[in-house]
Amino acid sequence: MTQDADFSALAPPFKLGVGTSAYQIEGAVNQDGRGKSIWDVFTHTPGKTKDGTNGDVACDHYNRLNEDLDLLQWMHVDGYRFSISWPRIVPEGVGSVNEKGLDFYERLVDGLLARDITPYPTLYHWDLPAALESEGGWLNRATCHAFEQYAVAVARRLGDRVPMWFTHNEPWCQAFLGYEHGIFAPGVQNFADALQCAHHLLLSHGMAATALRSVVNTPIGPALNFTPSYPGSDKEEDIEAAQRQNGYFQGWFVDPIAGRGYPEHMVRHYGKLMPSFRSADLDVIAAPIDVLGVNYYERSLVVNKEGDEGGVLQLEHLQRPLAHTADREMYPPGLSDTLRDLHFNYGFNNLMITENGAAFEETPDETGYVDDAGRIDFIKAHLNEVIKVKAEGVPVNGYFAWTLMDNYEWNEGYSLCYGLCHMNKQTFKRTPKTSAHFLRRLRAK
Repeated sequence: MTQDADFSALAPPFKLGVGTSAYQIEGAVNQDGRGKSIWDVFTHTPGKTKDGTNGDVACDHYNRLNEDLDLLQWMHVDGYRFSISWPRIVPEGVGSVNEKGLDFYERLVDGLLARDITPYPTLYHWDLPAALESEGGWLNRATCHAFEQYAVAVARRLGDRVPMWFTHNEPWCQAFLGYEHGIFAPGVQNFADALQCAHHLLLSHGMAATALRSVVNTPIGPALNFTPSYPGSDKEEDIEAAQRQNGYFQGWFVDPIAGRGYPEHMVRHYGKLMPSFRSADLDVIAAPIDVLGVNYYERSLVVNKEGDEGGVLQLEHLQRPLAHTADREMYPPGLSDTLRDLHFNYGFNNLMITENGAAFEETPDETGYVDDAGRIDFIKAHLNEVIKVKAEGVPVNGYFAWTLMDNYEWNEGYSLCYGLCHMNKQTFKRTPKTSAHFLRRLRAK
């Protein structure tokens, strides 16, 4: 394990916390009027998840809310980032609002505030109401309007107590894992559809951000995932390949939000695959934001591949040469490179690291305790990158470790453990791992 470092640069008002998402922890898919989501449909389709499991129960957070609030209080976190389940609030996606769904999140927000923990809700973490998917889902422009209405309904109930709102979480995943690769719900494999989905996600972000300002007077922004791409050699074609990968993965989202429109080199590359849209959409997408959430896990290392002249990217991703976790390479400098770029190149002045974490092969002892020294090393290394860029003048104001407890990891099911707390799948007992104790010490009171 790395030696303890001086983390005083991350003292309050810097926010240190943990994050979760609704489908991954809540369960209770049929309780209190919740509608069905695309993930309910996807995970109940044979062969879609690695271990054949689903999120029907997950961590049973919906029924164990007070227990989890007490766990967060024990960890001394400053903030808790969670997502709100759209089908729990508006079961059919549009129409009547389910007050019992709002009641749950009101109990969550009030419970956090009573424990001196700041709530950071995210309005969309991929659980689109299934009823909207039957009408075309994110390929249908009407879904943008439905999202706007849903966002306003939530803000009207909770806006007087929530100090910051995130609209979307990782729209790249929804668009390209859900519509290009088909490994996320709704399971489509069509690149042109992925681009159309991405456009509507961005449009719905801009629409919701603008609409929220009529209800709340607090910072609003998206949480994007960043996997910075580096060339596998100093050859010009490999440098250009890395630029295309960056355009595909992050530029496609951050550029329009920053008011730059879609990256021109990627528009040329995609050619006839590009969706058609109204020119005014780019102005809506570029609605001013007050905060940008940065989700970072790993980098990408690529070289050019013959056949990548246009359309769907055909780059070659190199094997991970560095130490890695159960599913990713560990490359902390990628975080600081990303933060510098977002501030010095794009001009964003309020950055929050909304996700950063690692999965490891873990075996709990008979009490459920896990000594996850590797995760502590991972967190320390990335926190040190934050300290480094803050000293350079990059305005990073928060860090949320992913995730509070082992939970349902989407198409991977329960096969990956990202939690700072172990969750017994039979008894649902939560047991803090060594990493949870580490995070607690950073905020010892």
